[in-house]
Amino acid sequence: MAKISSVELGTSPIGKLLIKQAVPASIGILVMSLNILVDTIFVGNWIGSTAIAAINVVLPVSFFIAALGMSIGIGGSSIISRALGANNDKKALKTFGNQITLTVLLTFAMVFFGLYYVDAIIPAFGGQGAIFEPAKIYYKIVLYGVPVLALGMMGNTVIRAEGKPKFAMYAMLIPSVGNLVLDYLFINVLDYGMAGAAWATTGSYFLCLAFIVWFFLSKHSELKLNLSHLGLNRSIVTEISSLGFVTLARQAVVSVTYLFMNNILYDLGGETSVTAYAIVGRMLMFALFPVFGVTQGFLPIAGYNYGAHKYERVRETINTAIKYAAGLATLIFLMLMLFPEAITRLFTSDVEVLKQTPSAMRWVFAATPIIALQLIGAAYFQAVGKATPALLLTLTRQGFFFIPLILILPTYFGEIGVWVSFPIADVLSTIVTGFFLRREIKKNLLPSITEINT
Repeated sequence: MAKISSVELGTSPIGKLLIKQAVPASIGILVMSLNILVDTIFVGNWIGSTAIAAINVVLPVSFFIAALGMSIGIGGSSIISRALGANNDKKALKTFGNQITLTVLLTFAMVFFGLYYVDAIIPAFGGQGAIFEPAKIYYKIVLYGVPVLALGMMGNTVIRAEGKPKFAMYAMLIPSVGNLVLDYLFINVLDYGMAGAAWATTGSYFLCLAFIVWFFLSKHSELKLNLSHLGLNRSIVTEISSLGFVTLARQAVVSVTYLFMNNILYDLGGETSVTAYAIVGRMLMFALFPVFGVTQGFLPIAGYNYGAHKYERVRETINTAIKYAAGLATLIFLMLMLFPEAITRLFTSDVEVLKQTPSAMRWVFAATPIIALQLIGAAYFQAVGKATPALLLTLTRQGFFFIPLILILPTYFGEIGVWVSFPIADVLSTIVTGFFLRREIKKNLLPSITEINT
């Protein structure tokens, strides 16, 4: 088999390499986020503000199942990046095969249970009152396509680990554009309402997977599998699971967060508050796309160089990624502080929603300039295969700080207590992550660099 083309990850200048990896990732995340954003705008204007709340109820459930694929993808891609750095092509291929098998088995099982308990799940996630029926329509259709999305998300991370960020970007562009076209056709032209929005989303998942299958079958990929690679290997499955559980746990906490947020806000302000959170949530996905892009670009570079024992490059990658991400986060912060009213008007003309959302948006993004350290710090431990600290740091913001805050503060401060929980959790989690990252560099990276140089 020809040598897998990933050597550039260990040889190119870090700044140039990070930009080369991060820009396609950022563009892909931008278009995917724009897809979700414009989808929400279409739904809000063509169906109604209640439909926005309905989709927000469904997202945590469908995203959690899809996150199984992302978790397996990121966990396995960490192994692949380090295996390539150590010239172990056999392990890279076996890992990829095991990722496919695990994704298929787990996501189909989750979809079965998700459909079986549909009438209990939707109310539990805030689908109450007028929100229930449109949420159920959207949920059932979207869930059929979630295994396809999971396979697409898993494959996308492997493409990036193989050192092909542009193709990973294309894998996100194609379904995003396709979803917008299908939205217009199914909602505006054919007037299918919520079912149309759901079928447009599901159709876009199939477009994503079709492109990824094409990539791995084409000459562009050198990860050429055979049936023997699909058989599960206990040690590889264990390693994928331990690292992938970090991502899965993060998404599980996100889903639990949606559950609490939708129910707490529904009790405090009804459908209007749930809709406001849905809009702010879309901005959380959309506005931070360049910061997430830097984080995605950071992962394969750090993992490859750690596997190749190039620890000085690992340290440089950490510093450069934090610097780039912090600068971008600051620009995003300024935009959202200055124009929250104009942003809200893009989604809805509902007077009550327009009154509530801008203030909520300012609170939610108040600590944005410092989040780079938290994101890159947690990503580092995942990239180098240290599952336990990666898991703990990933759960720090929402699991250890945010969820307790939203359960306590609204009792004393009402709805404002929900919104101020966001920046408080950001500050606390950044402090904790900074402490652990600094200790890791001092205790492990620096001694390894000194040992190699001497």
